[in-house]
Amino acid sequence: MVSEAQLKANKKWNDKNKDKQRIYRYRSYARKFIRDLATDDDLKELQELIHKRLND
Repeated sequence: MVSEAQLKANKKWNDKNKDKQRIYRYRSYARKFIRDLATDDDLKELQELIHKRLND
């Protein structure tokens, strides 16, 4: 069970770090998609997008 103080601290952090939370959530979605759902064509497309992004 989580204490009241911890719940309050968590809420305070969450309220101050909305952008970080969004990044963590999207990163998690991307990893899940790549690991469990993506087809070979999806992976090739992502590979091209990543390659372009790294070389810009």
